[in-house]
Amino acid sequence: MVGKDNHNCHILAALLHKQIIYQSYMTTFGIIKERKNPPDRRVVFSPQGLNDTMTKFPEASFTVESSDIRIFKDSDYEAAGFEITDDVSSCEVLLGVKEVPIDALIPNRKYFFFSHTIKKQPYNRKLLRAILDKNIELYDHEVIVNPSGWRLIGFGRYAGIVGAYNGFRAFGLKNESFHLPKAETLPDQKALEQELSKIDLPNIKIVLTGKGKVGGGAKEILDVMNIKEVSVQEYLANEFDEPVYTQIDVLDYNKRKDGAVLDKKDFYDNPEQYVSDFMRFAKVSDLYIAGHFFGDGAPFIYTREDAKSKDFNIKVVADVSCDIDGPVATTIRPSTIADPIYGYHPQKEEEIDFKDPEAIVVMAVDNLPCELPKDASEGFGSMFLEHVIPAFFNNDKDGVLERARMTQDGKLTERYKYLQAYVDGKE
Repeated sequence: MVGKDNHNCHILAALLHKQIIYQSYMTTFGIIKERKNPPDRRVVFSPQGLNDTMTKFPEASFTVESSDIRIFKDSDYEAAGFEITDDVSSCEVLLGVKEVPIDALIPNRKYFFFSHTIKKQPYNRKLLRAILDKNIELYDHEVIVNPSGWRLIGFGRYAGIVGAYNGFRAFGLKNESFHLPKAETLPDQKALEQELSKIDLPNIKIVLTGKGKVGGGAKEILDVMNIKEVSVQEYLANEFDEPVYTQIDVLDYNKRKDGAVLDKKDFYDNPEQYVSDFMRFAKVSDLYIAGHFFGDGAPFIYTREDAKSKDFNIKVVADVSCDIDGPVATTIRPSTIADPIYGYHPQKEEEIDFKDPEAIVVMAVDNLPCELPKDASEGFGSMFLEHVIPAFFNNDKDGVLERARMTQDGKLTERYKYLQAYVDGKE
């Protein structure tokens, strides 16, 4: 009997040991309610996204904070088997999209959201201070990157999709040639594509800057519309009897001051050695979709003086990148989902009615993915599952969490020490 008791004790000890190990790998996640105004209907994970995550990582646990604005209803999550609660304070890791209001921050927790602080944005200085004061570990979606610094997750593709759609909508309204419904009134990308299939475009030329996720999203729309893609040389030299577009990269619309032809790395390393060469496209384009990333020190794509030129032919600008008073000089303010387009008078350098004959039409909505919340949420969740969730269960072997962790133990981490003067109010 003694031997049997000892054997049972060993089994019990082994089971307890196994349970302790299992519990050490358990991570409890909370999907938080978006509280920023205007309301954002997006979410990090859809109900299906959470199911996919649990299938791959059954050691994870998810709780969903009740929300009356989220694109997916509380009942959708409940039907998928997830608990809905008004209190997610017991969760270790809290997942959101936009900035969390200071009074809603739960101390001593890990948070994921877009904090909009890495560029020292003045309007979020108090938020970063509060995060430090409350001993919160902040992981900003914007700095979830690979070892080379390329972003792994984001809503860029959907910004490009909606931005291109809105560009065509603005073109139709400007010319009174067709009418597209607002993207926010349509359920998904397929519906956007169906609406675009109904319109007839004249033989216009469309130039698209950017070959990243934003540019790729815009290209999806151009391709689904069966608009012919042509090379830079063809685009600049030829006339066409159908709508065409060309997608250009940084060395297509920038050139070295000394005339040397090098590579993109040289442009990124030495942007001050370059000047814009975009006017050759502006002379022959009707619609411009701006889907590029603009780096510090790079030349403006076109200036206000460029826009005054009689050679500047662009009539509609869909500025997805939306850098105010920056590289796309006609973008003098962001527009809104409610009122997405305005006119820019190139000679007066001021806003006018977009239907004015002298107006360049500008679409510069700065939160475009919000118009496609279902698709955007599903796509974001897929990326988060692929690139972020595994790091919680593989000891962050690829350094994804380490690179994205902005704060720890009430201090900025080494990678983000450059923000200290900003936090202190000295910058």
